[in-house]
Amino acid sequence: MWGPYVSVAEKRRRAMKAMEKRRKQGHVVSPVTLEGRKITSTFWGKAWCENLEGYSDFANRLPRGRTYVRNGSVIHLEIGPGEIEALVSGSEIYEVSISVTPVGKARWEAICKDCAGGIDSLVELLQGRFSKGVMERICRQGTGLFPSPREIRLSCSCPDGAYMCKHVAAVLYGIGARLDSSPELLFKLHKVEAGDLIASAGDTLPLAKRAPDQAKILEADLGGIFGLELATFEGEAAPEKGRKGRVDSTGRSTPRRKDAKPQRKQSDAT
Repeated sequence: MWGPYVSVAEKRRRAMKAMEKRRKQGHVVSPVTLEGRKITSTFWGKAWCENLEGYSDFANRLPRGRTYVRNGSVIHLEIGPGEIEALVSGSEIYEVSISVTPVGKARWEAICKDCAGGIDSLVELLQGRFSKGVMERICRQGTGLFPSPREIRLSCSCPDGAYMCKHVAAVLYGIGARLDSSPELLFKLHKVEAGDLIASAGDTLPLAKRAPDQAKILEADLGGIFGLELATFEGEAAPEKGRKGRVDSTGRSTPRRKDAKPQRKQSDAT
């Protein structure tokens, strides 16, 4: 038997009260908060939600889940290795648990091999700035990092007997929102290291794409910031501007003699 109707405002009030109670009990509270009506705005969040909406068997449950996450009903969401734990405010506070089958070693190695040479840096990876082919490979359902319906297990403490209730759907959208700001959590969920995608690309990148030597980067930065004329030969120091004295053939600066008379500059007329 279903309980009485609870307004959105009342659900929000209950959610805030439940969060405050958890904080006082010393529990971590990590609600899903959105800015505006958009659930996601970056590559990883959008890609996760697009994959979710490809679950045709759950299509009729997803709209209610979107409404719940937009209303701030997901009051706590924590993504760990292989599992997601969440609390959703409805007629009551419901506990949601989602487990995801992590990618196996062979599957992860295949992803790294296929993406080798297509990702130049970890920053590029986390910001979703790479080629379309790499994007499609990583986000592929079943053989990439995004789970297929058979690779996830859903559980909710609500009385709804459906395998995916609106509370679970809200949490799944909440994961997309969380990946917006912390895409590295996708790799944590699958128990893999994002850096492996970069490491595997090291030997296959063309020379023009390989990262420059760190010493050269530092030298270029110092020269640009401070206007220094840095030496071009390794181990040779550049002469300092404005220093009195002369530079001999070894590159060393020698002090000017006290009794040496400065040479006068002759004009063109003279």
